[in-house]
Amino acid sequence: MGRFLTRLIDAQARWAGPFGDFNHRWLSAVFRPIWPVKDLLNGRWLSHPLHSALTDVPVGALTIVLVLDLVDAWNLFGVGDLAVATDIALLVGTLSMLAAAVAGLADYTDTDGTARMRATVHATLMVVAVALFAWSLLIRAGNPTDRTFAIVLVVIGYLVITAGSYVGGDVVYVLGNMVSRHAFRGSGTKWITLELPPGGELAEDVPTKAKLGINNLVLLRQGETIHALHETCAHAGGPLAEGEVVDGCIQCPWHGSRFRLTDGRAVRGPTVYDQPRYEVRRTETGWEGRRVLD
Repeated sequence: MGRFLTRLIDAQARWAGPFGDFNHRWLSAVFRPIWPVKDLLNGRWLSHPLHSALTDVPVGALTIVLVLDLVDAWNLFGVGDLAVATDIALLVGTLSMLAAAVAGLADYTDTDGTARMRATVHATLMVVAVALFAWSLLIRAGNPTDRTFAIVLVVIGYLVITAGSYVGGDVVYVLGNMVSRHAFRGSGTKWITLELPPGGELAEDVPTKAKLGINNLVLLRQGETIHALHETCAHAGGPLAEGEVVDGCIQCPWHGSRFRLTDGRAVRGPTVYDQPRYEVRRTETGWEGRRVLD
C-alpha cells in the first residue's frame, strides 16, 4: 500500500513541480523583505517548527466536528441539539487551518526538489479542504432545517485533510524536511585527531572545512580563537564551509540560516535548531577536537 501511495503522489509531479516552482518564486519575494516575520513563522523562537505544532489544532477541532455532526444527524445517545457546538468547532478548525497554512508557507519558501513537489500536493489538498469547510460554514450560517449537505461537505473535507496529512507526513518523515540534520549525531566528547586541509594553517575569518573522525567541521580563526561548528547545516544539510561570516555568525549558503560562532546558537532562520559546537586544540602531535555539550 505504501509503495502504491508513493507512486500516486509522485505521479503528480507533472503539475505539482511547475506549480511549486511558481509558488516558490512569489512566496520568496513576499517573505524576503520581512525575514523577522518569517523567522517567527518558521518557529526559531520556539526551537521547533511552528507549522507542525499548529496543525494539531485544526485536526482536533475538525475531528470533533465530524463526530458531533454524525451524532447530531443520527440523534445518537440522546444528547440533544449539537448544532451550535458543531458550528463553533468548525469555525475554529477552519480558521486554525489558515493559521497553520501561513506558517507552512514560510517553510515552503526554503523547500527544494522532491520535498517541494510533495509539499505542493500537500498544500493543494489542504486548500481544497478549507474550501469545503468554508462552504459548509456558509450553509450552516443560513440556519437550514436540513443540514445533510453541510455534513457531507465536512465528511469529504475530512477525507481530503487525511490525504493531505499523509502527504505532509511524507515530506517530513521520508524526506526529512524541517528535521534537524543532527538528530542522531553522536555526543561523544573524547579528544580525537582533527584533520586540517593541506598546509595545516587557518586563514583569518575564512571558513575552513576540517575532518574530525566521521564528522566534518567548519573552523574559523579570529585572532587566537578558533571557532568550530559542525559543517552540515542543521536545517537542510547545507555546507557551512562554503558560507560567509555575518555579524559574528556563519551563514549557510543554501537558505541563509545563521549560527553564532561562539556557541552554535541559531540566530536567524529558516533553521529552528542550533548547530553542534566543538572545541579544538593544538598538541605536540597535531590538532585535536571534541564535541562540546551544553
